[in-house]
Amino acid sequence: MTTGIIGAGISGLTLAYELQQRGQAYQLWEARPQPGGYVRSVREENYLRELGPNSLLGDDALLNWLDGLDLTNDLVFANAVSKARFIYRNGSYRELPGTPPALLFGGFFSLKTKWAVFRELSNKTVSPPGETLGQFFRRRFTPEIVDYALGPFVAGIYAGDPERLLVSETFPLLLDYERTYGSVLRGLLKNQGKTGRRQSFSFRDGMQMLPKALAAKLTHAQFACPVERIERTRTGWTVHTATGLQFVDRLVMAVPTAVAAHLLADHVPEFTQALRQIEYPPMVAVHTAYKRADVAHPLNGFGGLNPAVEGRFAAGHIWSSSIFPDRCPADEVLFTTFVGGQQNAANARLPEAVIRASVHRELADSFGIRAATPSWQHLFDWPNAIPQYDRQIRAVKQLVPPLEAENLFICANWYGGVSLSDCIGKARALGARLTEAIGPASLT
Repeated sequence: MTTGIIGAGISGLTLAYELQQRGQAYQLWEARPQPGGYVRSVREENYLRELGPNSLLGDDALLNWLDGLDLTNDLVFANAVSKARFIYRNGSYRELPGTPPALLFGGFFSLKTKWAVFRELSNKTVSPPGETLGQFFRRRFTPEIVDYALGPFVAGIYAGDPERLLVSETFPLLLDYERTYGSVLRGLLKNQGKTGRRQSFSFRDGMQMLPKALAAKLTHAQFACPVERIERTRTGWTVHTATGLQFVDRLVMAVPTAVAAHLLADHVPEFTQALRQIEYPPMVAVHTAYKRADVAHPLNGFGGLNPAVEGRFAAGHIWSSSIFPDRCPADEVLFTTFVGGQQNAANARLPEAVIRASVHRELADSFGIRAATPSWQHLFDWPNAIPQYDRQIRAVKQLVPPLEAENLFICANWYGGVSLSDCIGKARALGARLTEAIGPASLT
């Protein structure tokens, strides 16, 4: 039995690798010449810039898995200072409380919010169907938490708006804590340490080393080979490419919703229509370097996020050279700035010169930069960045299980989790599930 996989982002690559490790027949097709999808790293001159994800958060199990890909010696762990996260508030970046004592006794949050944290332990309200993240945190805490903690946080992960993202699709564990313990905080305390220690890391030549390592292990993968169309047969699927056609017993979509909708339009029209409702807001990644001597701010942290209520130009700035010092020359600092997202999509559509200048002005104003211009700056545009886990995603999610009866499976960042660790975990689980369904086999 052969599994066809369309798409060589991290999900498709991981699934193909897992099937190969289990002795299962598969074929993977990718339209682009290079693997990785949204995971792209560029090293030029003395700079290393990440166009997509900047790091990976993983536990010992993930590190052991990476060892099987011969990547252990290439791991670069984030500096300890990166644990500090900063939020722009009242004209400057202030460190977000990272511990209960810092939250309760520090000056970041108001007395009203601190009291609400205590009261959350006895908050008996329950989440109604379709509740958004913003509604959930206002119900259990305060609007201040939404504006100055949740909002910037979800903008950084999802490029999203907490008033549109559903809590059930983004952080279902919070609902589980509410149901099981009657309190989110009590649930966090009860389960502290159970998930194991997770670390943030990258690789010597950037995140793209991971998809390249996976691709190098695969024996049945074709790149620069777009799938033109697919046909449903009595027992499986026929996949048409420029190099010919191939029959597969099972087909896995590991591509963005627009590509999946195009290929599936003639086969599952209701699902296709739901896919076309998924929104991907635009995002621009701007990498900017300055001489360290020209930057007054110490930059001791991960970076600074900008709450939407503060009206800043960018969604936030990662202090890349503070996390991974080898990303630029030793006498410089490197910022990775994200412009756009769901809450400020218009800024991502401005002319490139305007974005560059606006980012420089905001950086100079925020971090005490004396240079009139950056020493180095590059821009990369993602017209369709991250799928939004809102009501449209829930509609899609409900339609996926029946497809599996037709030997059609989904393994993509728009279904079941958007982060890199989510995608790796989902792909590994699907590989195990597909193997269990048919038992041991041999590659053909």
